[in-house]
Amino acid sequence: MKISAEKITLYLAVIGLGSMLTFAKYGEPDDQGQKEVIKDKYSIYSLPIPENLDFAGEAVPMQDPQVREAFDRELLVNTYWQSQTLLFIKRSARHFPMIEKVLKENGIPEDFKYLPLIESGLQPIVSPAGAVGYWQIMKKTGQQYGLEIDREVDERYHVEKATQVACDYLNEAYAEFGSWTLAAASYNMGMAGLKKQMERQRENSYYSLNLNPETARYVYRLLAVKEILESSEQYGFHVRAKDRYPQIETFTVKVDSSLSHVSHLNKKYGISYRILKYHNPWLRMETLPNPEGKVYEIIIPKQINNVMELAIDPPSVPEAAERSER
Repeated sequence: MKISAEKITLYLAVIGLGSMLTFAKYGEPDDQGQKEVIKDKYSIYSLPIPENLDFAGEAVPMQDPQVREAFDRELLVNTYWQSQTLLFIKRSARHFPMIEKVLKENGIPEDFKYLPLIESGLQPIVSPAGAVGYWQIMKKTGQQYGLEIDREVDERYHVEKATQVACDYLNEAYAEFGSWTLAAASYNMGMAGLKKQMERQRENSYYSLNLNPETARYVYRLLAVKEILESSEQYGFHVRAKDRYPQIETFTVKVDSSLSHVSHLNKKYGISYRILKYHNPWLRMETLPNPEGKVYEIIIPKQINNVMELAIDPPSVPEAAERSER
């Protein structure tokens, strides 16, 4: 049954008048009354700490009081920062399937899918230090692992390619340290920096090292986000299937020539510049010079928000290159 705007307005007015009359009759509660209201209506609970935790199959020494307290801090912060964690849950539904696939192909434990959540919240952001994208890759690192980074193209924003770079780094770090936990810590502070601290302190476990504040919290935050997302209702997060951000069905168009303006693609496939940029954030400018004739794969959505079907027919030969009219 639909309710008219006029009825809603009248209803709200009646509620407001009732509240005013109540206040006029009883007045503002005194301090003791306010305490009773808070006690009765608002409750915050300490969270039970799991007795057994692991990251990538490696046990966490929860019997160590400092380890328990460090984990407790991150569990509380990420449980009671409800809006952020709700967004983590919603966004993960869209992006985890691809990330899980690339991790599996590279032999990286699935627990590392939580790393881009704590790095960027699964958003194409830029850090104050210049780290870019979901995986927060620095320019030097991206170029070292083969990403194209220039004025027109920055593949650190390419989610799948950036995930592959992260896998390459993590496999290299695991080969260096023999521990996925240490590999995760090195993603935050670098392999050289972590190795230096291990040698200096003569320790070989993340949980025994005295590290800078950010890295000291890093793995515990990974553990907390993993714990919450894997048992979300236990921590009070009730997210219906329809509330999670759905995967968007797309197809790929190959471009092997220059584009004087990406509007050529917008017009041909019936999408806006905003939609093109959402699916291809690695395109940093409106033009794509491409003097070397490199093949770029442009992602095009088949539909928008599951509401408006686009009049799009994917190329009959998917491998055929899309050429601009320039």
